[in-house]
Amino acid sequence: MPSGRDYPRTLRVNEVLRQVVAEEIERLADADERLRLVTVTSVEVSPDLRAATVYVGTLGEEAARALEERRAQIQRAVGQQVRIKRTPRLAFSADPAVSAGARVEEILRRLGEERAARRTRAAAPGPTARGPKPT
Repeated sequence: MPSGRDYPRTLRVNEVLRQVVAEEIERLADADERLRLVTVTSVEVSPDLRAATVYVGTLGEEAARALEERRAQIQRAVGQQVRIKRTPRLAFSADPAVSAGARVEEILRRLGEERAARRTRAAAPGPTARGPKPT
């Protein structure tokens, strides 16, 4: 996820890396089905360009293994397609924004269910009156 100290150049490098890595993963997915559902959401490169974290939407165990196996190949594609001083070492991580969004959706779903249950209880007829109470 982008940090508060990003500079325009760093932001441009992040975006170019995101595009190149996403295209390479899409190309590799033709041969490796473990990569079919991998979506690159963002890339954050270190200020010295030596390392880059690639954030993906979902990172299951199989996809993580496939990405690590193909890391050098993806990195080589970055080196060939992007003109920067150094080719950063790629690391793959699940995008925390995706999991946070899933938590928010779960909370909203639960609140909706609770609200519907309260409405159902409120609309249900109460106990019936049996006439006057004996004195």
